[in-house]
Amino acid sequence: MSVHVRFQVNGEVHELDAPDSRLLIDTIRYDLGLTGTKLGCGVGVCGACTVLADGKMVSSCLMLTAMADGSEITTIEGLAHDGELAPIQKGFIKYGGFQCGICTPGQILAAHALLQDNPRPSEDEIKEWMMGNLCRCTGYYKIIESIDRTAAGEV
Repeated sequence: MSVHVRFQVNGEVHELDAPDSRLLIDTIRYDLGLTGTKLGCGVGVCGACTVLADGKMVSSCLMLTAMADGSEITTIEGLAHDGELAPIQKGFIKYGGFQCGICTPGQILAAHALLQDNPRPSEDEIKEWMMGNLCRCTGYYKIIESIDRTAAGEV
C-alpha cells in the first residue's frame, strides 16, 4: 500500500507516492537524492540521521515518510543559502568538529537546532543537548568547541 505525501525539503515542495512503510531517510537519500543525511545505527540512538522537521530534531531512520506529510524538512544540504554556509557549518570547519563525516550532518543539524533554541548555551547545556548524537572519532571536545565558538560569534 502507498501513501501520497506532500512536503517541503530545504524549501522545495515535493509530492510523491511512497510505500506506507518507507522511512524518511530512504525517501531523502534515494528518492530525492540528498545523500548528506547518513544512516548510522538504524534504530534511532546515534543521531547520524538527524534532520529537522518543522524545526525540531527527528531521527529520519525512525520516521515514516507518511508522517512528514505537510511538514517542512531541513537536511544538511538546506542549511547553506546562496552558496554561503550557515554559521554552525563554518564553526565545525574552523574548529575541527568532525573527522570521518558520518555523524557530522546530524551533529551540525542538532547544534543548529540548539542555537535556534538557546543562542548562547553553557558547556553543560551543549553537552546535554548533544548527548543523542554519537561520534566515534572526535572525542567530542572539538564538537563542543565548535558549537561554543559559533555561539560566541567566533566564526
